Amino acid sequence: MQCGIVFTIIVFFDPRQTKVCLFSQHSFHDLPINIMNQIEEVLNHGEKLETFMHTVRKRNPHEPEFLQAVRDVAESIIPFTEKHPKYKHHKILERIAEPERVIMFRVPWLNDKGEIEINRGYRIQMNSALGPYKGGLRFHHSVNLSVLKFLAFEQVFKNSLTGLPMGGGKGGSDFESKGKSDNEVMKFCQSFMTELARHIGSNVDVPAGDIGVGGREIGYLFGQYKRISGRFTGVLTGKGHDYGGSLIRPEATGYGLVYFAEEMLKTCGQSLKGKTITISGSGNVSQYTVEKCIEMEAKVVTVSDSEGFIYDPKGIDREKLNFIFELKNERRGRISEYAKKYGCEFFEGERPWNIPCDIAFPNATQNELDNSDAQTLIDNGCFCVAEGANMPCTTEAIHIFEKAQILYGPGKAANAGGVAVSGLEMSQNAMRYSWTRTEVDHKLKHIMKEIHRKCVEHGKMKDGYISYERGANITGFEKVAEAMIAQGLV
Repeated sequence: MQCGIVFTIIVFFDPRQTKVCLFSQHSFHDLPINIMNQIEEVLNHGEKLETFMHTVRKRNPHEPEFLQAVRDVAESIIPFTEKHPKYKHHKILERIAEPERVIMFRVPWLNDKGEIEINRGYRIQMNSALGPYKGGLRFHHSVNLSVLKFLAFEQVFKNSLTGLPMGGGKGGSDFESKGKSDNEVMKFCQSFMTELARHIGSNVDVPAGDIGVGGREIGYLFGQYKRISGRFTGVLTGKGHDYGGSLIRPEATGYGLVYFAEEMLKTCGQSLKGKTITISGSGNVSQYTVEKCIEMEAKVVTVSDSEGFIYDPKGIDREKLNFIFELKNERRGRISEYAKKYGCEFFEGERPWNIPCDIAFPNATQNELDNSDAQTLIDNGCFCVAEGANMPCTTEAIHIFEKAQILYGPGKAANAGGVAVSGLEMSQNAMRYSWTRTEVDHKLKHIMKEIHRKCVEHGKMKDGYISYERGANITGFEKVAEAMIAQGLV
């Protein structure tokens, strides 16, 4: 008979890190009771998380983005529901992870050559416990059911954090506007809205813009809805100011992101002034992030598009930003033109996370910043990351940020300014009234400060570190959960 030491493998399941420790059977039992209880609690949470995710995976196979979003939230929520059994009893997390309705439809349209093209349209109506479904439309070749379900799921928590009466939804199509004429975009939008119109309404579901859906597309969509319904209602947000849109709406996501980051920096006695900032993307969110950073005397040194990024060590000033506005919004050109005009470097096919900075704003798309990028940012001195896009950081990247205890603002909190002002646009439409630019900006800043406060309330750890990921998830969940319990099993 062979003798040896029996080891028990203990996996610490912590959103900030994963540790594996070995204890001999003897030494494990010699541990203090409080440590043993903590180990047992962590193991139980990890087991419950895996059981929950097994069920979600069975129902949603081949949907990696959606499963990633659900897991990121469940890591925070499962320990919370263990301490608040009523949420567990009512199976709130399980119900939130199941869409109330998934709509998928064909979108046929004629291109400029008179040829028939066919795309697929979607609307995910995720949760209406707090109000009408609210969330953007994304037109991009990468759009599929998994991407839109993850976006709709995130939207539920984001909308809850704003404190405004909005449920969560998302929609879009695999249509790609790049290279299409205005006439082709209009024809597609009209065909898309012809089907979508029967599923939306100002008290039912209020879409907005997202990637590939800007002022031009919203105008075409709204015109077709009005034509079909015969009504002029606030069924879309992000409209032009001349026909019911809100001032500050185009700027809201970028401005709100900077306001949130400034609040994060205040917790450690810092500010944006004088900081070096890297930004990905060069669309709406990134443009107005740059604008607000310039106003707050920070130096933005990168922006990007699908072909690569520019690095301007002198910083993007107002003149250069105006060029980006014209390049991207009017000519719909490539960001490499900026490098040629201003004599700076263009890194083809690369992302900007290897450029040294104090603050990083990933504003382009999901999973654009991985664990290697995260470590590079930290090694280069970055101490604050705030997400302007939805889920741009992988789960592993988030764990690295939180393990290093740098400031990390998840998109559901940091980029909630866009949907917040969409909610304000809904209010203005209902009142047949428009607030001034100053009034809307003041309300936006107040909402972002409140979101930050709520995140700190639920996210402050025992060692003083603020897990904004945990705080945002719990705060968003709690409000939706209470509404769902009050409304019964629906």
